[in-house]
Amino acid sequence: MSKQPLQERVLTELAEMKAREVSCLNISEMTSLADYMIICSGTSNRHTRAIANHITDVLKNELGVTPIGVEGMDTGEWILVDFGDVIVHVMLRETRDYYQLEKLWDPNWGTAAKAE
Repeated sequence: MSKQPLQERVLTELAEMKAREVSCLNISEMTSLADYMIICSGTSNRHTRAIANHITDVLKNELGVTPIGVEGMDTGEWILVDFGDVIVHVMLRETRDYYQLEKLWDPNWGTAAKAE
């Protein structure tokens, strides 16, 4: 399976689970760690766990793609699902605001707001 369809399928499944504020960053030029980093928010710990479980189950059962690792399911505040070339962060809004991953990984973050 090529990287693009995997990234698109994750985005489709996040929409299905009503994940909020979904960001997809192409980080392939910045690191060899992965090609895409997808960040989204859930409305509660239960919602973040449901999102992470859903994308893991769908990709495994329908596409045969098993995550390399899943971290953070115990608290549900920040769940990382690593599919190799696509890394998914499912976070509570407060946790996302605190760590500001987009600011760390997107060189253009905030420039649209500054230009206005």
